[in-house]
Formats: sequence, C-alpha cells, structure tokens
Amino acid sequence: MDREIIANIKTLGIDMIKEAGSGHPGIVLGAAPIIYTLYAKHININVNDEKWLNRDRFVMSAGHGSALLYATLFMAGFSLTLDDLKNFRKIGSKTPGHPELGVTPGVDMSTGPLGQGIATAVGMAIAEKKLENETKLKSGKSLINHKIYVLCGDGDLMEGVSYEATSLAGSLNLNNLIVLYDSNNVCLDGNTNKTFNDNVCERFKAMGWNTIYVKNGNDVNDIDKAINSAKKSSKPTLIQIKTVIGNGSLLAGTNAVHGKGLTDDDIKQLKFNLQVPQPPFYVNEQAREELKRQIYNRSNKKYDEWATNYRQFELEYSDNNHKFILKDNVEYNLLEHDFYLDSNMKEAMRVTNKTIMNEIAKFVPNFIGGSADLASATNTYLENLGDFSKEDINGKNIWFGVREHAMGSILNGISLYNYRVFGSTFFSFSDYMKPAMRMAAIMKRPINYIFTHDSISVGQDGPTHQPVEQLAMLRAIPNFNVFRPCDAKEIIGCWNIMINSKTTPSALIISRNEVPILETSDPKKVMNGAYIVEMERGPLDGIIIATGTEVHNAIHIARDLYNEEKINIRVVSMPSRELFIKTSSEYQEQILPKGYKKFVIEAASSLGWERFVYNDKYLFTVNMFGASGTKDDVYKYCHFDYQTIKKGILDLIR
Repeated sequence: MDREIIANIKTLGIDMIKEAGSGHPGIVLGAAPIIYTLYAKHININVNDEKWLNRDRFVMSAGHGSALLYATLFMAGFSLTLDDLKNFRKIGSKTPGHPELGVTPGVDMSTGPLGQGIATAVGMAIAEKKLENETKLKSGKSLINHKIYVLCGDGDLMEGVSYEATSLAGSLNLNNLIVLYDSNNVCLDGNTNKTFNDNVCERFKAMGWNTIYVKNGNDVNDIDKAINSAKKSSKPTLIQIKTVIGNGSLLAGTNAVHGKGLTDDDIKQLKFNLQVPQPPFYVNEQAREELKRQIYNRSNKKYDEWATNYRQFELEYSDNNHKFILKDNVEYNLLEHDFYLDSNMKEAMRVTNKTIMNEIAKFVPNFIGGSADLASATNTYLENLGDFSKEDINGKNIWFGVREHAMGSILNGISLYNYRVFGSTFFSFSDYMKPAMRMAAIMKRPINYIFTHDSISVGQDGPTHQPVEQLAMLRAIPNFNVFRPCDAKEIIGCWNIMINSKTTPSALIISRNEVPILETSDPKKVMNGAYIVEMERGPLDGIIIATGTEVHNAIHIARDLYNEEKINIRVVSMPSRELFIKTSSEYQEQILPKGYKKFVIEAASSLGWERFVYNDKYLFTVNMFGASGTKDDVYKYCHFDYQTIKKGILDLIR
C-alpha cells in the first residue's frame, strides 16, 4: 500500500502540471516517498480542524514542489477536490503555483523564494518553544507540544538566509525542528557539482545540529526510522535523503526535468511502470482511504488529549495575558496610556521609542523581538524581560546576531503563532530584509520593523550607512505601512496602529537626532496619515509637507517666511503616506486643498512624492548618496541644509 499511495501522489502531481502547462515535475517524482512517509507515519494533523492549535507544522520550503504538496493534501483528506487539482496555477484556485497561507487547506505558510521556508520555520520553532512553556498546566502537561517539519532542497541550502537561520537554530538548540533535505545534486541550470559541493551534514553538525543520512530516498522504512530518531534528539535535526530528481521519468537525474512538464510519451511510460491507469487524475480510492486512516489513527488520540488539555487550560488561564494564544484579536488603546514623557524634553527619537516600547511590553504579553546585533544602538531592548536562549525560553529579547535577512524570516515564523513581534536594525540595512518583509506583506502578518538612523543626518558614518532610497523601497511594497514620525507623540500614534494591526506589517522609521515634542503634534491624527501641524496665519500662500525630523525644520521655515516676508505657509506632517492616501477625498482636500503650491521636505528619495506637487522643483529631497562628514556638512553637500531649502521655497512662492 505504501507503493500504491506514493504512485498515486506522483501521478496526480504530474497530471496537475500537465493540465496547467507549467510546474516542476522533478521534485514530485523524486521526493514523493519523503512527504508520504511524513504524512502517513509521523505528522499530527486533523483534516477536520485544519487550524488545530497543536498540529505539527509542515513547511514546503522548496515551494516549487507545490504540486507534490497539493496531491498529498488531497490524498490525506483535506478539503481539496479533484477540480481543485485540475485548477492548479489558475487564478482564484485553491492550488496556486507556490503554496500560499490562507488559500490552501493544510498549508502553514507561504513559500516561494528558496530559503524563506526553512528560515521562517526557525521562527515557528522558537514560537512553539515559548508557547509550550507558557501553556503548562498544573498537571505538568502543555497545551502546545508539537514539531515543525521542513522539506527543503539543494537550492534552499544554497541561499544565504537558510545558513543564517539554521546557525541561530543550532545556537538555540531548537530540537522541535526537523528538516528533511531532498538531496538530488541537481538545480535548475544543471548539476550542483559546479556550484554546491558542501558536505551538508558536516556543515550542520558544526552549527550544533543532529544529522542523519538516508542513502536511498525510495526506502520508506529508512526514512521512517530517520524521522523517529530525529523526534528523540535533543538538537534540531537535518535528515539528508539522497533522491533522484524526476525518478521514473525518461529525464530522471537531469536538470531538464526540474521545471518543465513531461511529454505525453514520458507520462505514459511513467504511469505504466507505476502501475497506475493512464486516464488523467486517476484516484486510487483504496489508497486514499488508507492514508486518511493512518493519519486519523495516529493523530486522533493526540487531538482528543489536546481537547481535554484545552478545557483545563481555559480554567487555569482565564487572564488576559493568555488570550492571544487562542485568538489574535486582542486590542490595546495606547492613546489612553501614560508613557510618562516630559513635554519639555528634547532627546533622540530612538531613546524616546525605547521608553515607549518598554511601556508597551508591560501590558502586551505577546510583545517580543530583538535586533540584528544592534539593540544597544537602535535602543530596542526590553528591560528586565530576559533573553530568549536554550537555557531560558521565557526571555522576550531575541538575539538574532548579525543576521538581518534571517531576522526578517524568523519574525514571520514567530508571528504565525500570534506573537506581536518586532525586529530592529539601521535603516540602510533594511535592504538585507526585503525578501522577508515582502513575504510578511503577502502572508498578511503584522510584523513591526524598527529602523533607526533614518537619513543622511547619520553624518560621519558615510554613504554606506545613510539611507536614501530605502523609504521609496518600503513604500512600494503592497500591504505595507511605513511610518516616519516627527516626535514622541507621533511615535505613540504610530505604535497604536502597529500594535493593533491584524493583517499589515509596518516599518517605524526613526532618527537618532534629538528633537523636542511639538505642542501641535497629535498621536490621534496619525491614523489619518497626515494632518495640519502648523496652521497658516492668513490667506494661504503654500503648503509644506514633511515627515520625521524634517517637520521641525518645515515649521521653522514657515515661521521665518511669515516673520520676514509675511508669507502664510501651512505645514502638514505626513507620518504615513499610505494611510493618508486611503483617507476620503474630502479629508485629503481639507488637508491639501487643490490650487495651492505644495512643497515636500524629506531627507530621502523623491520617488513617489510627484503626486503631491506641480513639478520636481517643489521637491526638497535627496536623490544622491551622502558622504562622510558632520551632519551639517553632509546636509550642505546634498543641498539639503536649512538655508538652501528655505530659499528654494521662497523663490518658488515669489
């Protein structure tokens, strides 16, 4: 029966690819015994309760193998139909080209870019460890106690993000993480002997992992034994399973079978040798029922035990601190909270943000995160809340090390368990995190990114540390909010939106420069994305739109122009362009009425600001790399100093 189920998984996957006219048959034919063994003999799931809190998680890190995953989920009894399989890679189907969270029953995360899956799984393993500890009952049992399984290929392990993340997993001793490595020595362009000759097991051993080698990827018994051994390990485990890409195809063992559908003749001989009838989308109902039976018999007992523990958990943990575990709709009103800020203070915004974050941590129990080895510079360390480590999984500060990309992916994984996560680094280093941030937006995970050292004002660190184009990059990501507040009150307003977001990741861009608190700034109005922070004193002559610390200069320029020239300038603070664009046309007209000259002041690229102004002359931005020097000298070098901007606005108004 093992053979019959595997054969049917293979042929369903091949038929899906044939019907779609695209896909990746190589992994379907090579890795089917691996995924079958996992689902038939190990993974604990409930197809009737696919969101079961204590289910084992499975991550198809080799996301191009989606046809293999969908065929397996269908055979396992998830709510997928043959029509769903036939609609593979079609718009609106349950079976998209790469796995997508919330689209396909049984899919635990979106995967696509290689390396993202295995790196995100590290975050899932961290979250599981924390929840296992936080849900211990008086009986000694835990509400949460499961494994995270990953299927990855050579490509995943070539991507740098996988090395970053698995290195941290070894340091944290995440023994709830098991990686099944489909090792076939073939990538899209050819044999990996030209690019990837690592001794992978030795590499993972050096990172503190347990490693197991399975020499025959068709041997279900050996794969089964390896997974059994991995589940008992005190370390995270990599199981390297030697397979043949496209096994059974006429093109087996070559890159030609990686990403191109099989010919009719190849499919015919394949099905003949697998002893599967030739008609497309044939289902061996006896084989399907057997796989469903194996999953049910193994998982049902654990599910019933969990249900008992769940009822006990509700009795023992009725407090608000544990509500997030069961549902992700807890809301917090930061606008009514006293953050103990002195209205007369003048301090660096990153320092102010630390005060605010530490207050948030006091009443948001699932608020955790860390920095890419820059917490002391970004000021994002949560005081007195401990460090997450293999010795202490209670800690809320995660030391990611110098691993920005892995940090972004790991945050995604932790967030999948309803934690409110944050990660911080210098803004110029956000480029390293872009793929993971994009995945957060696609998966609709409300991750919070804190990027400090936000402009050319960094000064003597030079252009490598002075962000210019990064704001435009982040603002270009769909379903992504970018906040650049001007003072402490706006930071609170930003956090009030960020901490309550359900489906949108956010970036908080803050300066290391010292700024006062403006009398007219308003945390409540941040929700509109923009508002009037300095009203004109007479008939309106022009409007300055500014963000971040530039709001302070804009106000000074407006006052100078009135005192010196009797020119009436309105200043609009726009902490979030995305939120402002979503407001009503009436509100936008109220803040930025048509027919008046408008200017933009922002120490970053002009890209995207064109929609607000008459032409580029009205944009006082930075479209060049900075230089190493004092802040004032760099401003002058980039034509962004106070006098240059003031004169430019005056000349345009005249």
